[in-house]
Amino acid sequence: MEIGVDSFASAMYGSNSLSSVDAMEQLLDRIVFADGAGLDVFGIGEHHKKEFLDSATAVILAAAAARTKRIRLTSAVTVLSAADPVRVYQSFATLDLISKGRAELVVGRGSSIEAYPLFGFSLNDYDALFREKLDLLLKIRDQEFVSWSGKFRPTLDNQPVYPRSLQEKLPIWLGVGGTPESFARAGTLGLPLMVAVIGGETHRFRPLVDLYREAGHRAGFKPEQLKVGLHSPGYVAVTNEQAITDYYPGYAELWTKLGRERGWPPVTKGQFDSLIAPRGVLVVGGPEQVAEKLIRHSEALGGVDRFTFQMDNAGLTHSQLMSSIELIGKKVIPLIKAKG
Repeated sequence: MEIGVDSFASAMYGSNSLSSVDAMEQLLDRIVFADGAGLDVFGIGEHHKKEFLDSATAVILAAAAARTKRIRLTSAVTVLSAADPVRVYQSFATLDLISKGRAELVVGRGSSIEAYPLFGFSLNDYDALFREKLDLLLKIRDQEFVSWSGKFRPTLDNQPVYPRSLQEKLPIWLGVGGTPESFARAGTLGLPLMVAVIGGETHRFRPLVDLYREAGHRAGFKPEQLKVGLHSPGYVAVTNEQAITDYYPGYAELWTKLGRERGWPPVTKGQFDSLIAPRGVLVVGGPEQVAEKLIRHSEALGGVDRFTFQMDNAGLTHSQLMSSIELIGKKVIPLIKAKG
């Protein structure tokens, strides 16, 4: 199982906010540190809100590429519905050249919808935009000269797209939430699947992951081509107790705020305790507990090829995040390998 971290480039640490310059510098330092600590992948999300600095994902990843050696660098996720697939491919192919073959993409429709009005798209076309643009992106990845026509973008007539990625096929994962059609789509296309599970119990996604694998099998893809990734909130401290002490206040504040915006009830400690329980989604605890939980999640889903922690949106400081990354590299990953 590959292990990594996803970041939304938050500039907010609890009640204190950093300057954008300081927040970006610290984020890049964390990516470099993760590279040295032995993590496999680092992802940057895409938002267009004041509290996040990740609107130009590929730019951040390119800066990280120039300072790292081995860690894979990916979006998490690129809101493809509101983007031009030509420019998306060009940006990540350029990142692939800078990183010498370490670039990846996770593409999705986006759970945050601010990109749609910002770039002039209608939410009424939420799925149609994604289907069409994913089709074009895959054609661009697979063919140097592209002929294509659709509803939302001008036609391409045997048009070359440059630069080409260093990797023969730039890895493109399909980021999904809980929509069965999205899981089936990923399987039919033979794309690796990145499942964002942010609430409830992870094992409940097994029927959807099975749907993905069944669709891929029917489409003629081999099991090893149908990779499954899992993205969930998480944090590692020296002990279980310290992890909870560090993580809960910021987590409760964030999700209560989101609840006011989206109609959810305030977070309670009882709810949090259920989420950090053995089958709950939050991967929060000391190294041993976290390693055991990741193995348990993998078994529950029939095998997980990649897990990414989302941990910089719970009011944690740069120092706490760096310590967590170190524990993941020095403790969690060896424990998983030893038990795997």
